[in-house]
Amino acid sequence: MGERFVVVPVDGGVRVAVEGVHSDAVVSDPATDTGSSTTGGGTVDDREAGEDSVFEPQDPDAVVPILEYNREPNKYGDGVPKENSPFINNTDIDKGNSYDGTNMALFEEEMDSNPMVSSLLNKLANYTNLTQGAQEHEEAEEDEGPKKKAVKSPQMGTFMGVYLPCLQNILGVILFLRLTWIVGTAGILESLAIVALCCSCTMLTAISMSAIATNGVVPAGGSYYMISRSLGPEFGGAVGLCFYLGTTFAGSMYILGTIEILLTYIVPKAAIFVAEKKEDEVDALLNNMRVYGTCCLALMSIVVFVGVKYVNKLALVFLACVILSILAIYAGVIKTIFEPPDFPVCMLGNRTLQNHNFDSCLKTEVIGNLTITTKLWKLFCDGPEFNATCNDYFNNNNVTSIQGIPGLTSGVISDNMWSVYGPLAMMVENKNLSSFGGSDPAQDIYMPYVVNDITTFFTLLVGIYFPSVTGIMAGSNRSGDLRDAQKSIPIGTIMAIATTSFIYVTCVVLFGACIEGVLLRDKFGDSVKGNLVIGTLSWPSPWVIVIGSFFSCCGAGLQSLTGAPRLLQAIARDGIVPFLQVFGHGKANGEPTWALLLTAGICEIGILIASLDAVAPILSMFFLMCYLFVNLACAVQTLLRTPNWRPRFKYYHWALSFLGMSLCLALMFISSWYYAIVAMAIASCIYKYIEYRGAEKEWGDGIRGLSLNAARYALIRLEEAPPHTKNWRPQVLVLLNVDSDQGVKHPRLLSLTTQLKAGKGLTIVGNVLEGTYLTKDAEAKRAEQNIKSSMSTEKTKGFCHVVVSSNLRDGFSHLIQSAGLGGMKHNTVLMGWPGTWRQSNDPQSWKNFIETVRETTAAHHALLVAKNVDGFPTNQDRLGEGTIDVWWVVHDGGMLMLLPFLLRQHKVWRKCKMRIFTVAQMDDNSIQMKKDLQMFLYHLRLDAEVEVVEMVRLELNNILQCITDESRSSIRRKNQGAAEGANLSQQSSLMEDTQEDEAQLIHDRNTASHAAINDKAESGPEQVHMTWTKDKLFTERNRNRECNANVAVRDLFNMKPNQSNVRRMHTAVKLNEVVVNKSQGAHLVLLNMPGPPRNRGGDENYMEFLEVLLEGLNRVLLVRGGGREVITIYS
Repeated sequence: MGERFVVVPVDGGVRVAVEGVHSDAVVSDPATDTGSSTTGGGTVDDREAGEDSVFEPQDPDAVVPILEYNREPNKYGDGVPKENSPFINNTDIDKGNSYDGTNMALFEEEMDSNPMVSSLLNKLANYTNLTQGAQEHEEAEEDEGPKKKAVKSPQMGTFMGVYLPCLQNILGVILFLRLTWIVGTAGILESLAIVALCCSCTMLTAISMSAIATNGVVPAGGSYYMISRSLGPEFGGAVGLCFYLGTTFAGSMYILGTIEILLTYIVPKAAIFVAEKKEDEVDALLNNMRVYGTCCLALMSIVVFVGVKYVNKLALVFLACVILSILAIYAGVIKTIFEPPDFPVCMLGNRTLQNHNFDSCLKTEVIGNLTITTKLWKLFCDGPEFNATCNDYFNNNNVTSIQGIPGLTSGVISDNMWSVYGPLAMMVENKNLSSFGGSDPAQDIYMPYVVNDITTFFTLLVGIYFPSVTGIMAGSNRSGDLRDAQKSIPIGTIMAIATTSFIYVTCVVLFGACIEGVLLRDKFGDSVKGNLVIGTLSWPSPWVIVIGSFFSCCGAGLQSLTGAPRLLQAIARDGIVPFLQVFGHGKANGEPTWALLLTAGICEIGILIASLDAVAPILSMFFLMCYLFVNLACAVQTLLRTPNWRPRFKYYHWALSFLGMSLCLALMFISSWYYAIVAMAIASCIYKYIEYRGAEKEWGDGIRGLSLNAARYALIRLEEAPPHTKNWRPQVLVLLNVDSDQGVKHPRLLSLTTQLKAGKGLTIVGNVLEGTYLTKDAEAKRAEQNIKSSMSTEKTKGFCHVVVSSNLRDGFSHLIQSAGLGGMKHNTVLMGWPGTWRQSNDPQSWKNFIETVRETTAAHHALLVAKNVDGFPTNQDRLGEGTIDVWWVVHDGGMLMLLPFLLRQHKVWRKCKMRIFTVAQMDDNSIQMKKDLQMFLYHLRLDAEVEVVEMVRLELNNILQCITDESRSSIRRKNQGAAEGANLSQQSSLMEDTQEDEAQLIHDRNTASHAAINDKAESGPEQVHMTWTKDKLFTERNRNRECNANVAVRDLFNMKPNQSNVRRMHTAVKLNEVVVNKSQGAHLVLLNMPGPPRNRGGDENYMEFLEVLLEGLNRVLLVRGGGREVITIYS
């Protein structure tokens, strides 16, 4: 989606928005533009049809430029929308205001598309990185114009923004309702193994997530955003929907946990369905869960629909409940050392009894002198009489009472060390107690024993436990509210996982050390009068845990119902799954109404399942799949080494990500192999639907046919749309010369290509032979073989392309236009600087060079020109401590930033440090520029020293004195001729000014000062006048040809002190002085390459300017951008 920054002049309260398409129109300075007439306040210029007119106010002090953010599509003359960027290719007004001062005259024609660095940094300083980035990447909001409110800068730190939300989401229902049962069933050792497996999985995922989250600014969107932008829309859609389903079923689990606490521990009498027989208790419980769960879901959905802001306000209350409950557990454990709580468990033989319908754990009791039977007797016998018929096991075994919580020092830990798995309806027994008589399953089912309600085994417990470690994405989901997301997300998430892992490990050990095994395996606390087992351990009261866990589950359920619809809405608005687009709509304030309805419907499916133990593995599958792809995304990015992969979090490795991915996959099948297959099938169907939507898949024959089909498919996919900035890397066309024997002249160009590419991306090495193909075919093949041999020697991976053409000029043009295939085309041209152009008798050599520069610009290709390329290091060299100096004069897409980063990935340049120099004008704030540039580099994840160089504006008299000796002598010769034509008429002067190309004029906002300088230059007697009559013009040209003078005189004789050639030479001289002073000892200097003049008459002057600019520097790489952003601050 295109977007632009628009400068709106405000004059006397009237707003005039000036917008337009890209245009090459240049507005002349009013003080020097004598070729235009002004009538009635309007300026009439000779413009080409279709160019935009630009309003310029008369009084610049009465106008305040305002930077507004506009979201209209940015279209260009070629019909192709350019890269979305607030930095280049903005509006015509920006072009006019982005250049000020005479010191950068060498780059004045670049200002149409490439702003000065000071202008760029000024915009960056006022650019809100998080919220605008979220809007740019996620969705286009309706343009609200002046009503749009200012965005508050995010202020949340690591603790409040990441650590506490993660803590709240990780700790929850499983800890309070199931962890004691897991410890009792699996034993301490296997429980620790379960905790270690699950926590290791989330820790490895957090490391991968931290790398992705710190690889640029992460707008709101969390894991869905990270995966979809790292692995593409297919994986993003599939995993995003899996994450949505996981979050939705998590809501079901929390609601079921809420109802279980309510009906089992708080108000058991509220049950609608009451089992008359013991065998019907499970069904009655499930039906109660379904009814109450549906009512609770409806109530929570209404709360979310009406007032989501209240949910966020109550988050702190829910978090406090969790923390207080945890503290109550630890306090209770400490208290058991001195005074264990009194929770007796009644045992019949070695079997545990449900203590609901009797008061004393005795068969008979003595009241006064009379011995009578107890309520327990009546449960096992058909009457209260002593001669009543009783259960055989009851008759053969004694009733004993043991302490449910013997305490930390009791030594019960040794009994709880090992697992006790069993089938459905297996009785919970204490092996240390004696038991006589066998079991009669037909009778035991009616007896008040504590039994297993499900079949237990290790893998089941893994699936039930895993939801207790989910919630690690809470920090990344809130990235838009963080002060520094790149710092807070890794630290907060990893610390939260470490904290919760410590809590889980200590709880496993402490539960096993304090609580009797039969009570641990009693899932619902039936043996302790229906108390929550973990509550019996807490201090000061079991109600602390009961109430705390109740509100914790309520809060978690509300947050799931709040987050899941927004995630679905984000997926729907991305448009990658068409049948979901209806869920992208919502209320006027953006609340996702339709998505909330679907979420409630899916959540109801989990409610109807009704069993917490059955729902937990389902959401485990979806969360594990999400974590699997987070690890996959990090591993793929690391192995591909894309230039945009520069995470600030450095403690990651592809092996860790691969291990995390393998662990996630293993846990999926360990937990439930059939759920895992279903979840993977759902994700695969979504993936294929997105990938092959509306297209038929074609298969070739055999492996070769499959490979060819894959290659064809990939090329077609590449050609469908230009690559995103994140995926941009230099695809290089190397223009190579060969000698008369078809040997490679400059093999170091290939070395530089290897160091720049490191084997990644596309490399095409091109060469042109002069002649016809019929006569030069053998030489062409020999040249191709020699080039391939050199490529092999220099380890350059790519393709060779030798073209035979009638002349070199056309041959290079054909290469630039046609090299590559489909989407695998070059975007960068690398060539050597023609170092012997001055000594050459044939001017065609340097003319070919300039025309190549023009053609790369016209084709929107980046251009790299290496000076002294034979002095560049080979692949075997290892440069020591030194610097790569970047001289950033104009912003042309970020190539200057990207190239040093790519070079430093190679072992040749690895030890070099990066320094960035930028040029400040007289009106710029150098200190602020440096701060803004440092912040820009921070968001780019680039480490570099920053220095701002100030260039002071000089008077024109001083400018002439700064020109090099050669150029000064050329001008002096013209000055002698100028004295002969000093009596030129005003009419001739006007004619010369009219013929002067508009693009050669400098645009200065301070028109009054500029006019004064021009008047002084034209009227002062000490100034040199170099205007010519046509007769003198032809006379001078003939004289130059006869004397075989330097060709540069032909174009320099037209120079006037207030015209651009003198200013450009001055820029070259002064910039060269500064660069040589600062960077003469650098291993490599990267410098913006000025574009050639639009008027071809000044081509040789252009070569002189570049020669002066590069004088005294050893290794130089001139860089010219291709007119699009190649580096981004976004993830």
